[in-house]
Amino acid sequence: MPSDNLPMPATRLTPAQEKSLVQIVRRAARAEISPRFRKLTAGQISTKSGPQDIVTAADTGAEAMIARAILRLFPNAVVLGEEAFAGDASLRDTAAQAELAFIVDPLDGTWNFAHGVPLFGIILAATRFGKPIFGLIYDPQTDDWMFASEDGHALQSEIGVPAKRLFTSDGGALETLSGFVHLSLMPQDEQEVLAPLLTAFDRTNALRCSAHEYRLMAAGAVDFVLSGTLNPWDHAAGVLITRRAGGVSRFVDGRDYDISVKDGHLLTACDEDTWNAVRDTLAPALAET
Repeated sequence: MPSDNLPMPATRLTPAQEKSLVQIVRRAARAEISPRFRKLTAGQISTKSGPQDIVTAADTGAEAMIARAILRLFPNAVVLGEEAFAGDASLRDTAAQAELAFIVDPLDGTWNFAHGVPLFGIILAATRFGKPIFGLIYDPQTDDWMFASEDGHALQSEIGVPAKRLFTSDGGALETLSGFVHLSLMPQDEQEVLAPLLTAFDRTNALRCSAHEYRLMAAGAVDFVLSGTLNPWDHAAGVLITRRAGGVSRFVDGRDYDISVKDGHLLTACDEDTWNAVRDTLAPALAET
């Protein structure tokens, strides 16, 4: 990490570099993901930590293609891909300490993809010493993407269409809020204390796809996202895009988002009042587990 008495490095991406990253993920989707959708063979699907943790030839092929292209564009950067991490967990700490790192989920929503559900995406974030400075969430099905830099607006774009600025929702009373809660990914004791509290909201569910959960968050369709699984490839881009759309994202205990943090619960909400309301409703129960 940089010393407190040194200036923050000027590492940032240019608009041209951001456009290049968009083209990198679009090419990977066309080459490695879309041709395999609903056409996977049994030999192209395997599991990692358990039967629900699926990896396919599309995941590995897309990650390899994206990583190669990023390193050609940024030869001194660290690349942390979800599949590379499965083989070398130290990559997370290396990326968190790097002046410039790229965090890649080559196929978020793999379970959906492998089961023929058209709800998946590519997530790419750039970080500076663990903090997101650029976020991109791409939908191969619609060929459009949401993106933001650390000092720009959150935008949604597609070829031939002017970029549209994104805004989070206006929030509201607790009983009117809807959100995504990754309940099934939490330990059993947390599930048992949290589940009864979710009836305080209008609606909670999960999509098995952080890419589309954060896209809906940034577009104002839902009011909050709560996760206890802190894989940086799931969250780094969405945290930044949501913040630049007007939202708030930090850990329930008040810590700011950083990809090095491996414990706790990350809460992203449409605004400060909503973040506090959701936190006040759920945090006391989490503190008991």
